[in-house]
Amino acid sequence: MERKAEQLKELKEKLAVLKKERNAIILAHYYQRDEIQEVADFRGDSFLLAQKAASTDAETIVFCGVHFMGESAKILAPNKTVLIPDERAGCPMADMVNVDGLKALKAKHPNAKVVAYINTSADVKAETDICCTSANAVKVIESVDAEEIIWVPDKNLGHYVSQFTDKKIIIWEGYCNTHDMLTVKDVEEMRRLHPNAQFVVHPECRPEVVAMGDFVGSTTAIIKYCRESDCQEFIVGTEDGTGYQLRKDSPHKQFHFATKYLVCPNMKVNNLKKVVKCLETMQPQVYVPPHIADKARASLERMLQVK
Repeated sequence: MERKAEQLKELKEKLAVLKKERNAIILAHYYQRDEIQEVADFRGDSFLLAQKAASTDAETIVFCGVHFMGESAKILAPNKTVLIPDERAGCPMADMVNVDGLKALKAKHPNAKVVAYINTSADVKAETDICCTSANAVKVIESVDAEEIIWVPDKNLGHYVSQFTDKKIIIWEGYCNTHDMLTVKDVEEMRRLHPNAQFVVHPECRPEVVAMGDFVGSTTAIIKYCRESDCQEFIVGTEDGTGYQLRKDSPHKQFHFATKYLVCPNMKVNNLKKVVKCLETMQPQVYVPPHIADKARASLERMLQVK
Protein backbone atom coordinates (compact mmCIF):
# COMPACT_ATOMS: atom_id res chain seq x y z
CA MET A 1 0.00 0.00 0.00
CA GLU A 2 2.83 2.40 0.89
CA ARG A 3 4.53 1.72 -2.46
CA LYS A 4 1.31 2.42 -4.35
CA ALA A 5 0.76 5.66 -2.43
CA GLU A 6 4.32 6.73 -3.28
CA GLN A 7 3.78 5.91 -6.97
CA LEU A 8 0.57 7.94 -7.05
CA LYS A 9 2.35 10.87 -5.38
CA GLU A 10 5.13 10.75 -8.01
CA LEU A 11 2.58 10.59 -10.84
CA LYS A 12 0.65 13.57 -9.46
CA GLU A 13 3.85 15.62 -9.20
CA LYS A 14 4.83 14.71 -12.76
CA LEU A 15 1.34 15.54 -13.98
CA ALA A 16 1.42 19.00 -12.39
CA VAL A 17 4.64 19.83 -14.29
CA LEU A 18 3.33 18.46 -17.59
CA LYS A 19 0.07 20.40 -17.32
CA LYS A 20 1.99 23.67 -17.07
CA GLU A 21 4.32 22.74 -19.94
CA ARG A 22 1.43 21.74 -22.24
CA ASN A 23 -1.06 24.38 -21.05
CA ALA A 24 -3.40 21.45 -20.41
CA ILE A 25 -6.68 20.93 -18.61
CA ILE A 26 -7.82 17.55 -17.26
CA LEU A 27 -11.53 16.80 -17.73
CA ALA A 28 -12.84 13.69 -15.97
CA HIS A 29 -16.21 12.02 -16.19
CA TYR A 30 -17.87 11.07 -12.91
CA TYR A 31 -17.44 7.38 -13.84
CA GLN A 32 -13.63 7.55 -13.87
CA ARG A 33 -11.39 5.97 -11.24
CA ASP A 34 -10.98 7.95 -8.00
CA GLU A 35 -7.28 8.56 -8.74
CA ILE A 36 -8.23 10.41 -11.94
CA GLN A 37 -11.09 12.39 -10.42
CA GLU A 38 -8.72 13.53 -7.66
CA VAL A 39 -6.40 15.28 -10.16
CA ALA A 40 -9.06 16.56 -12.56
CA ASP A 41 -9.46 20.29 -13.10
CA PHE A 42 -13.11 19.64 -13.75
CA ARG A 43 -15.36 16.69 -13.01
CA GLY A 44 -18.75 16.32 -14.62
CA ASP A 45 -21.21 14.37 -16.73
CA SER A 46 -21.28 14.43 -20.54
CA PHE A 47 -23.16 17.74 -20.70
CA LEU A 48 -21.00 19.66 -18.23
CA LEU A 49 -17.79 18.35 -19.80
CA ALA A 50 -18.96 19.31 -23.30
CA GLN A 51 -19.63 22.84 -22.03
CA LYS A 52 -16.18 22.99 -20.44
CA ALA A 53 -14.43 21.72 -23.58
CA ALA A 54 -16.19 24.40 -25.63
CA SER A 55 -15.19 27.24 -23.31
CA THR A 56 -11.70 26.40 -21.97
CA ASP A 57 -8.68 28.60 -22.73
CA ALA A 58 -6.30 25.65 -22.38
CA GLU A 59 -4.40 24.59 -25.52
CA THR A 60 -4.59 20.89 -24.62
CA ILE A 61 -7.59 18.94 -23.32
CA VAL A 62 -7.01 15.57 -21.67
CA PHE A 63 -10.41 13.95 -21.76
CA CYS A 64 -10.74 11.14 -19.22
CA GLY A 65 -13.86 9.35 -20.34
CA VAL A 66 -14.73 7.26 -23.37
CA HIS A 67 -13.96 7.91 -27.02
CA PHE A 68 -17.17 9.67 -28.09
CA MET A 69 -16.56 12.24 -25.33
CA GLY A 70 -13.11 13.02 -26.71
CA GLU A 71 -14.66 13.36 -30.17
CA SER A 72 -17.26 15.81 -28.85
CA ALA A 73 -14.52 17.89 -27.24
CA LYS A 74 -12.54 17.97 -30.51
CA ILE A 75 -15.65 18.91 -32.49
CA LEU A 76 -16.44 21.79 -30.13
CA ALA A 77 -12.79 22.89 -29.82
CA PRO A 78 -11.28 22.08 -33.25
CA ASN A 79 -8.17 24.22 -32.74
CA LYS A 80 -7.19 22.50 -29.51
CA THR A 81 -5.25 19.27 -29.04
CA VAL A 82 -7.54 16.65 -27.48
CA LEU A 83 -5.92 13.63 -25.86
CA ILE A 84 -7.51 10.51 -24.39
CA PRO A 85 -5.49 8.31 -22.01
CA ASP A 86 -6.48 5.04 -23.74
CA GLU A 87 -8.02 4.64 -27.21
CA ARG A 88 -9.67 1.39 -26.11
CA ALA A 89 -12.10 3.32 -23.90
CA GLY A 90 -15.12 2.90 -26.15
CA CYS A 91 -18.86 2.89 -25.51
CA PRO A 92 -20.88 -0.20 -26.49
CA MET A 93 -24.11 1.83 -26.52
CA ALA A 94 -22.61 4.36 -28.96
CA ASP A 95 -21.60 1.42 -31.18
CA MET A 96 -25.22 0.18 -31.28
CA VAL A 97 -26.26 2.89 -33.75
CA ASN A 98 -24.68 3.30 -37.18
CA VAL A 99 -25.02 5.85 -39.97
CA ASP A 100 -26.58 3.49 -42.53
CA GLY A 101 -29.26 2.36 -40.09
CA LEU A 102 -30.01 5.93 -39.06
CA LYS A 103 -30.27 7.08 -42.68
CA ALA A 104 -32.72 4.25 -43.41
CA LEU A 105 -34.86 5.27 -40.41
CA LYS A 106 -34.80 8.91 -41.53
CA ALA A 107 -35.99 7.86 -45.00
CA LYS A 108 -38.88 5.93 -43.42
CA HIS A 109 -39.88 8.97 -41.31
CA PRO A 110 -39.15 12.01 -43.52
CA ASN A 111 -40.99 14.47 -41.25
CA ALA A 112 -39.10 13.45 -38.12
CA LYS A 113 -36.13 15.27 -36.60
CA VAL A 114 -33.26 13.28 -35.11
CA VAL A 115 -32.35 13.77 -31.46
CA ALA A 116 -29.16 11.87 -30.62
CA TYR A 117 -27.96 11.18 -27.14
CA ILE A 118 -24.43 12.56 -26.79
CA ASN A 119 -23.35 8.90 -26.35
CA THR A 120 -22.91 8.53 -30.11
CA SER A 121 -20.04 8.66 -32.62
CA ALA A 122 -19.13 11.79 -34.57
CA ASP A 123 -20.46 10.12 -37.74
CA VAL A 124 -23.89 9.68 -36.16
CA LYS A 125 -23.88 13.22 -34.74
CA ALA A 126 -23.27 14.45 -38.30
CA GLU A 127 -26.62 12.86 -39.30
CA THR A 128 -28.39 14.42 -36.30
CA ASP A 129 -30.47 17.58 -35.95
CA ILE A 130 -29.63 18.13 -32.28
CA CYS A 131 -27.81 16.26 -29.52
CA CYS A 132 -28.85 15.91 -25.90
CA THR A 133 -27.73 14.41 -22.61
CA SER A 134 -29.77 12.79 -19.87
CA ALA A 135 -29.63 16.15 -18.07
CA ASN A 136 -31.42 18.12 -20.81
CA ALA A 137 -33.17 15.51 -22.99
CA VAL A 138 -36.75 16.65 -22.30
CA LYS A 139 -35.89 20.32 -22.90
CA VAL A 140 -34.13 19.42 -26.14
CA ILE A 141 -37.08 17.40 -27.44
CA GLU A 142 -39.49 20.23 -26.63
CA SER A 143 -37.19 22.70 -28.41
CA VAL A 144 -37.36 20.79 -31.70
CA ASP A 145 -39.80 22.09 -34.33
CA ALA A 146 -41.30 18.69 -35.20
CA GLU A 147 -44.01 16.42 -33.87
CA GLU A 148 -42.04 13.26 -34.69
CA ILE A 149 -38.66 12.56 -33.09
CA ILE A 150 -36.21 9.83 -34.04
CA TRP A 151 -34.39 9.04 -30.80
CA VAL A 152 -30.99 7.29 -30.81
CA PRO A 153 -29.53 5.15 -29.36
CA ASP A 154 -30.71 4.45 -25.76
CA LYS A 155 -34.15 2.83 -25.58
CA ASN A 156 -34.32 3.12 -21.77
CA LEU A 157 -33.66 6.85 -21.71
CA GLY A 158 -35.94 7.20 -24.74
CA HIS A 159 -38.77 5.48 -22.88
CA TYR A 160 -38.22 7.75 -19.88
CA VAL A 161 -38.25 11.04 -21.79
CA SER A 162 -41.25 9.95 -23.89
CA GLN A 163 -43.35 10.21 -20.71
CA PHE A 164 -42.75 13.99 -20.60
CA THR A 165 -43.75 14.96 -24.13
CA ASP A 166 -46.76 14.63 -26.42
CA LYS A 167 -44.48 14.18 -29.42
CA LYS A 168 -44.19 10.81 -31.14
CA ILE A 169 -40.83 9.28 -30.18
CA ILE A 170 -39.41 6.66 -32.56
CA ILE A 171 -36.92 4.81 -30.35
CA TRP A 172 -33.74 3.03 -31.47
CA GLU A 173 -33.07 -0.26 -29.69
CA GLY A 174 -29.75 0.51 -28.00
CA TYR A 175 -28.89 0.48 -24.30
CA CYS A 176 -26.10 1.00 -21.78
CA ASN A 177 -24.64 -2.39 -20.87
CA THR A 178 -23.87 -1.27 -17.33
CA HIS A 179 -27.12 0.48 -16.38
CA ASP A 180 -29.23 -2.18 -18.11
CA MET A 181 -27.82 -4.83 -15.75
CA LEU A 182 -29.71 -3.44 -12.76
CA THR A 183 -32.90 -5.40 -12.03
CA VAL A 184 -36.01 -4.99 -9.89
CA LYS A 185 -34.80 -7.91 -7.78
CA ASP A 186 -31.50 -6.10 -7.09
CA VAL A 187 -33.32 -3.00 -5.87
CA GLU A 188 -35.81 -4.98 -3.78
CA GLU A 189 -32.95 -6.80 -2.05
CA MET A 190 -31.12 -3.54 -1.30
CA ARG A 191 -34.30 -1.97 0.07
CA ARG A 192 -34.69 -4.97 2.36
CA LEU A 193 -31.13 -4.48 3.63
CA HIS A 194 -31.43 -0.67 3.88
CA PRO A 195 -35.08 0.17 4.65
CA ASN A 196 -34.34 3.82 5.50
CA ALA A 197 -32.50 4.54 2.26
CA GLN A 198 -33.87 6.41 -0.75
CA PHE A 199 -33.34 4.89 -4.19
CA VAL A 200 -31.81 7.35 -6.69
CA VAL A 201 -31.61 6.08 -10.25
CA HIS A 202 -30.31 7.04 -13.68
CA PRO A 203 -32.85 6.91 -16.56
CA GLU A 204 -30.48 4.69 -18.59
CA CYS A 205 -31.70 1.87 -16.34
CA ARG A 206 -34.62 -0.36 -17.37
CA PRO A 207 -38.09 1.29 -17.20
CA GLU A 208 -39.32 -1.06 -14.47
CA VAL A 209 -36.25 -0.15 -12.36
CA VAL A 210 -36.58 3.58 -13.04
CA ALA A 211 -40.23 3.36 -11.91
CA MET A 212 -38.98 2.32 -8.44
CA GLY A 213 -36.90 5.46 -7.98
CA ASP A 214 -37.46 7.96 -5.21
CA PHE A 215 -35.49 10.27 -7.47
CA VAL A 216 -34.69 9.87 -11.19
CA GLY A 217 -32.07 12.00 -12.90
CA SER A 218 -28.76 12.40 -14.69
CA THR A 219 -25.53 11.72 -12.85
CA THR A 220 -25.16 15.41 -11.98
CA ALA A 221 -28.80 15.60 -10.85
CA ILE A 222 -28.34 12.53 -8.63
CA ILE A 223 -25.24 14.05 -7.02
CA LYS A 224 -27.05 17.35 -6.42
CA TYR A 225 -30.14 15.64 -5.01
CA CYS A 226 -28.12 13.53 -2.56
CA ARG A 227 -26.10 16.56 -1.46
CA GLU A 228 -29.19 18.69 -0.78
CA SER A 229 -31.53 16.00 0.56
CA ASP A 230 -32.27 15.64 4.28
CA CYS A 231 -32.08 11.88 3.81
CA GLN A 232 -28.89 10.35 5.23
CA GLU A 233 -28.80 7.05 3.32
CA PHE A 234 -29.12 6.24 -0.39
CA ILE A 235 -29.24 3.25 -2.70
CA VAL A 236 -27.52 4.43 -5.88
CA GLY A 237 -28.61 3.22 -9.32
CA THR A 238 -25.80 4.49 -11.51
CA GLU A 239 -22.14 3.72 -12.26
CA ASP A 240 -19.99 3.27 -9.16
CA GLY A 241 -17.45 5.96 -10.05
CA THR A 242 -20.14 8.45 -8.98
CA GLY A 243 -19.32 7.40 -5.42
CA TYR A 244 -16.23 9.64 -5.44
CA GLN A 245 -18.25 12.85 -5.80
CA LEU A 246 -21.10 11.62 -3.59
CA ARG A 247 -18.71 10.88 -0.72
CA LYS A 248 -16.79 14.11 -1.28
CA ASP A 249 -19.98 16.21 -1.13
CA SER A 250 -21.62 14.31 1.72
CA PRO A 251 -19.00 12.51 3.82
CA HIS A 252 -21.46 11.84 6.67
CA LYS A 253 -24.09 10.19 4.46
CA GLN A 254 -24.22 6.52 3.48
CA PHE A 255 -24.23 5.36 -0.15
CA HIS A 256 -24.95 1.77 -1.21
CA PHE A 257 -24.64 0.91 -4.88
CA ALA A 258 -27.65 -1.08 -6.01
CA THR A 259 -25.51 -3.92 -7.32
CA LYS A 260 -21.77 -4.65 -7.48
CA TYR A 261 -22.09 -4.87 -11.29
CA LEU A 262 -22.64 -1.12 -11.77
CA VAL A 263 -19.11 -0.71 -13.12
CA CYS A 264 -18.35 0.46 -16.68
CA PRO A 265 -15.23 -1.47 -17.78
CA ASN A 266 -14.63 1.01 -20.60
CA MET A 267 -14.52 4.01 -18.25
CA LYS A 268 -12.18 2.12 -15.95
CA VAL A 269 -9.64 1.42 -18.73
CA ASN A 270 -8.11 4.81 -17.95
CA ASN A 271 -5.76 5.28 -14.99
CA LEU A 272 -3.45 8.00 -13.67
CA LYS A 273 -0.34 6.46 -15.24
CA LYS A 274 -1.97 6.64 -18.68
CA VAL A 275 -3.05 10.26 -18.08
CA VAL A 276 0.59 11.20 -17.40
CA LYS A 277 1.88 9.21 -20.37
CA CYS A 278 -0.53 10.79 -22.83
CA LEU A 279 0.70 14.26 -21.81
CA GLU A 280 4.32 13.14 -22.06
CA THR A 281 3.89 11.76 -25.58
CA MET A 282 0.95 13.96 -26.66
CA GLN A 283 -0.67 10.73 -27.86
CA PRO A 284 -3.22 9.34 -28.54
CA GLN A 285 -4.83 12.40 -30.09
CA VAL A 286 -8.49 12.51 -31.08
CA TYR A 287 -9.05 13.28 -34.75
CA VAL A 288 -12.40 13.95 -36.44
CA PRO A 289 -12.41 14.53 -40.23
CA PRO A 290 -13.37 18.16 -40.94
CA HIS A 291 -16.38 17.30 -43.12
CA ILE A 292 -17.79 15.15 -40.28
CA ALA A 293 -16.84 17.61 -37.55
CA ASP A 294 -18.54 20.55 -39.28
CA LYS A 295 -21.87 18.73 -39.54
CA ALA A 296 -21.62 17.22 -36.06
CA ARG A 297 -20.71 20.59 -34.53
CA ALA A 298 -24.06 22.05 -35.51
CA SER A 299 -25.95 19.35 -33.57
CA LEU A 300 -23.80 19.86 -30.45
CA GLU A 301 -23.96 23.66 -30.57
CA ARG A 302 -27.75 23.52 -30.87
CA MET A 303 -27.79 21.39 -27.72
CA LEU A 304 -25.64 23.91 -25.83
CA GLN A 305 -28.04 26.72 -26.81
CA VAL A 306 -31.08 25.03 -25.23
CA LYS A 307 -31.87 26.67 -21.89
